[in-house]
Amino acid sequence: MVNAKMRPPSVDELASMWQVSGLKDKLIFTFLIIALFRMGSHIPLFGIDSEVFRQIIESGQGGNIIGFLDLFSGGALGRVSIFALGIGPYITASIIMQLLAAAVPALEKLQKEEGDEGRRKLSQYTRNFTAILALFQSFVLMTYLTRINALQVDGMISLTFAGSVLTLAAGAVFIMWLAELITERGIGNGGSLLIFCGIIAGIPFYAERTGQLVAGQATMQLALVLLLIIFLATIVLIVIMQEAMRKVIIVNAKRQVGNKVYGGVNTHIPFKLNPGGVMPIIFAVAILLFPTTILSVAGQANLPGLLSDVIKFLTDTVLNPGGYIYYALYFLLIVALTFFYASIMPNMQPKEIAQNLKKYGSSIPGIKPGKPTADALEKILSRVTFIGAVGLGIIALIPGIATSITKITPLQGIGATALIIMVGVALDFINQIKTHLLARQYEGFLKQ
Repeated sequence: MVNAKMRPPSVDELASMWQVSGLKDKLIFTFLIIALFRMGSHIPLFGIDSEVFRQIIESGQGGNIIGFLDLFSGGALGRVSIFALGIGPYITASIIMQLLAAAVPALEKLQKEEGDEGRRKLSQYTRNFTAILALFQSFVLMTYLTRINALQVDGMISLTFAGSVLTLAAGAVFIMWLAELITERGIGNGGSLLIFCGIIAGIPFYAERTGQLVAGQATMQLALVLLLIIFLATIVLIVIMQEAMRKVIIVNAKRQVGNKVYGGVNTHIPFKLNPGGVMPIIFAVAILLFPTTILSVAGQANLPGLLSDVIKFLTDTVLNPGGYIYYALYFLLIVALTFFYASIMPNMQPKEIAQNLKKYGSSIPGIKPGKPTADALEKILSRVTFIGAVGLGIIALIPGIATSITKITPLQGIGATALIIMVGVALDFINQIKTHLLARQYEGFLKQ
């Protein structure tokens, strides 16, 4: 009888859950926010000749880093729209605050001991820091646009410059607000979804450039087929990484209440191979882009020859998204951030898990409760996280290296980073919809 009630929902039941569970409203709200975000990315900034900047991006004169930033803004940077900075300042501020929360005792106390009130304070600190970063990055962008003569306003240039800086910063703060609205009232992580939409919007542009590159060249067409096969294989590996987990068997103690016996059924604790999802990738990119922004400002100044050469070496070689040094730094950051994410996730704390198991009379077969259980879980988590971190880092490098070998450079924009983010965000979005529907199904089952 129980199994009959726990069958998968029929089409009619799914339609009923769709109507009454609130999922429809959440999805509509999410799509409306995304539409507003995309509309804003096409509103041009006053007094800027965006064609000058677009030509620099397409010709590669600005280096791979500008094209890379343009991809994550959904083309808003290339169009020099009011949303040109995209979600970047918010993501950068979030990772810095999370790192500080793990290192500064006062912030760690806010995060772990003061509950919702402490988390609200941390969120407010993140918003304030986002505004500061947005102002700084707006100033950098406007300085660059002025130097390439993209600022096309006769007279009152200083006023236009200041107004543009404030407009760009306000646009970044507005995008942060949109991302938080999606997270709170929609489906999925708002920041990740906006990045996902930006990448999707850039695919036609990169596909067109790739078609122009390989047209009439049999060798390049064969290389393109090989590259696409590698991309598809990478997507399969990403899905495996996102869904893989290590199940730790738990034995629950039997308890007798009156004439009935409860417990005694074996369960498991699932530890995901990639606990951080796409966030280590996004944060790794944000960390690498931050010093690039600072170096770009320094590069615009009239510095002595030696210092100017050092800055050029750092921007063109070390922090160039197509260089091997960048790949090495990228890999190490992904590994480190995966471990960092595993260390701050509530469901991956060995001591707390061991205490809860002991409290409820559960245990891991062959391991004593308490500290031995915590040590065993720590060992398991370290191994699982190491495998997941290295695997994620390797997957992140494969398409980029393949792109360099095949020389299909236009597709470099939608390489490993974009693939992992797209697949990871799509899986998370689908899983949240499934969770919402299942919660409604079980709610209906309990009422029967």
